[in-house]
Amino acid sequence: MAAVGAGGSTAAPGPGAVSAGVLEPGTTSAAHRRLKYISLAVLVVQNASLILSIRYARTLPGDRFFATTAVVMAEVLKGLTCLLLLFAQKRGNVKHLVLFLHEAVLVQYVDTLKLAVPSLIYTLQNNLQYVAISNLPAATFQVTYQLKILTTALFSVLMLNRSLSRLQWASLLLLFTGVAIVQAQQAGGGGPRLLDQNPGVGLAAVVASCLSSGFAGVYFEKILKGSSGSVWLRNLQLGLFGTALGLVGLWWAEGTAVARRGFFFGYTPAVWGVVLNQAFGGLLVAVVVKYADNILKGFATSLSIVLSTVASVRLFGFHVDPLFALGAGLVIGAVYLYSLPRGAAKAIASPSASVSTSGPCIHQQPPGQPPPPQLSSHRGDLITEPLLPKLLTKVKGS
Repeated sequence: MAAVGAGGSTAAPGPGAVSAGVLEPGTTSAAHRRLKYISLAVLVVQNASLILSIRYARTLPGDRFFATTAVVMAEVLKGLTCLLLLFAQKRGNVKHLVLFLHEAVLVQYVDTLKLAVPSLIYTLQNNLQYVAISNLPAATFQVTYQLKILTTALFSVLMLNRSLSRLQWASLLLLFTGVAIVQAQQAGGGGPRLLDQNPGVGLAAVVASCLSSGFAGVYFEKILKGSSGSVWLRNLQLGLFGTALGLVGLWWAEGTAVARRGFFFGYTPAVWGVVLNQAFGGLLVAVVVKYADNILKGFATSLSIVLSTVASVRLFGFHVDPLFALGAGLVIGAVYLYSLPRGAAKAIASPSASVSTSGPCIHQQPPGQPPPPQLSSHRGDLITEPLLPKLLTKVKGS
């Protein structure tokens, strides 16, 4: 499939995509444009809905569900989904699937054990998200959680020897400033606050979640670059470890209460919606992100912040004051600038270097050259975009 540029144009099709009809390129371009808009909608809805649904479920009157059980259920459902996808890849042949899993999980046990580290971190991160959203307004959490872009960038520089452009470093500084302003507004008592909320605990949880997200994402990418496993296999392995580690966390944190009241205590349709969103949302975005470039993902993040803020005002009585608007605006701008491809960043830094013919969203990548690998800014069990959904190849010399 031809790659879609940031401006909606498509790269030259491969040998198998050549067609004799003159209308084919236009048809392909229109199809890709539709896929981009669908990708944008899915990314915005998933980014905003998970946070809003967790916040809604945690603030409903009545019995409160155990967050640790929701994390375990999400891991179980994610693992089962990946197992079904692998089953479909094997054309419904149970024997082939069992042999494949035996080889990939048990025989190559060293690769499997390597995933225990990111799985532990992701499980911790998912639990921290519940703590953070329970103690911070949804809009404040959504803005502050963008610090994961900063942590991912820093870990990618330290662990993968990535280089960042000057514009990206400037955007990270802008991002940090925006988040600091929003947190200053929160510390000043902006908006109504529930009695059992603790903004200090919420901030500590979201910062820890961002640190864990950045490290785990980069560590995961480093593992995958020397591995031949498919996306669904790696997510299945993560799900297995995540379920086991989630059960350990459940026993340690809420084991007595869960044993007394039951695993599904407090579960309502809203809670099941959260569990399903957390289980399938990441996998869905992993597929959708294949059709989305970095600018589109940055735009989706910005829209999700706006959507979360508007929904928080209507659903939770959140008050948007000038300080919050300033901080959120800086974060949105930083996300957009960070997501720009290097060619576009250079064009902004030196406008005379290139002439734009179709607006600021032109993809500046030279034809025939793949874009440089970028870390996904999405949390948790998402793999880096260039790996989706194809199989990975062994790195020479690994």
